[in-house]
Amino acid sequence: MTITASPAPARTLGLAACIALVMGNMIGSGVFLLPAALAPFGWDAVAGWGFTIAGSLVLAFVIARLTVALPGTSASQMIARAYGPLAGFAIGWIYWLSIIITNVTIAVAATANLSSVLPLLARPGVGAIMSIGLLWAMTGINLIGARAAGMTQIVTTVIKLIPIAVVLVLLVMTVGNGTAQVAPFPAQGLTGAGITASAALTLWALLGFESASVAADKVRDPARTIPRATLIGTAVTGLIYLLVCSGIALTLPAAETQTGSPFGAFVSHYWSPGPARFIALFVAISCLGALNGWTLLMGEVPLAMARAGELPRWLAGTNAKGTPVRGLIVSTLLASLLLVANSLQELVALFTAMALLATSATLWLYVGCALASMRFRVVVPAAVVGLGYALWTLWGAGIVASGSSVLLMAAGLPFYWWARRERAA
Repeated sequence: MTITASPAPARTLGLAACIALVMGNMIGSGVFLLPAALAPFGWDAVAGWGFTIAGSLVLAFVIARLTVALPGTSASQMIARAYGPLAGFAIGWIYWLSIIITNVTIAVAATANLSSVLPLLARPGVGAIMSIGLLWAMTGINLIGARAAGMTQIVTTVIKLIPIAVVLVLLVMTVGNGTAQVAPFPAQGLTGAGITASAALTLWALLGFESASVAADKVRDPARTIPRATLIGTAVTGLIYLLVCSGIALTLPAAETQTGSPFGAFVSHYWSPGPARFIALFVAISCLGALNGWTLLMGEVPLAMARAGELPRWLAGTNAKGTPVRGLIVSTLLASLLLVANSLQELVALFTAMALLATSATLWLYVGCALASMRFRVVVPAAVVGLGYALWTLWGAGIVASGSSVLLMAAGLPFYWWARRERAA
């Protein structure tokens, strides 16, 4: 395969593909495994969803407007222009790592759902091997080019709506005829600690609303397409999540939610075990669709940083189609190593830990974009609200996850110095 200096990118993504990219990246593992993680929070999680959806829409609006105001500039370059090259690198680096962690989490979720059909996959070592195979399969699709990744995203986005539609119909039918009983509202009311903790988990499910902005180089008419795709995709996905995740967590017995496939458990409980197996397969396909979309970004972020001189120039190499081959392969290798290092954990526990770490790491991008928006006087009121929301959610993720994200950010400094020495030479 021939690697060349980066050619001009082909703008192959229109509005439909961008909405599919935004929704496909968000509707992945989150909606399908979160009912298990959120069940202990009860009604606090419903309130957490409300805060998360509102905060995500504000941040999505800020990032979309900032992308339009500074066309052709990546998020790390925006922050570098506002607060210096070190700040831009730190945000770009941690966001790249957050995508790698996200891909690990999604691959684990896909394997967890497949384990309801093939129980052998529930074994920690076997599940890790399967997850690594899924990571490399999606990398292979993206190595073909952005057009193939975009078409895959549209197809899988349509497929992943099937299990969601089935659960929504079952919820309406079972709650309506009294078969399913909604957990009563707690007599003591909602708790601040429960809302804050659940909000950090629910944001994991909505990570990806910035996807169209990150892939701006591949978008046709980005000034119009990116804001529309971002807000439409975020609003629709947030509403779906609120209804489906809350419905399962509040109507399914708590013991049954703690499985690798809460959607399958819900269908099995209120319908039949037979269809539940097919639901698990559809959910796995959904996770693969999200993994495909995030893999696209996993190559674009280091490519943009290398072009800007924030990472070694070697990562800026692409093939004849403009696909960032080196960035994709390095990223997938790192994701595979992360999976190997955590291969002995049980699938749901591994999912929850990785989801919190990925959320904390991604939040630094949102903090940086909100600060850059304030510096450039772009939708300042929304940026202030978005900044407050992002900082609140970082606190809710806990000291372990948020502290780990800071350490990961610091781990990139040697690469920053390497890139600066390379530029000076």
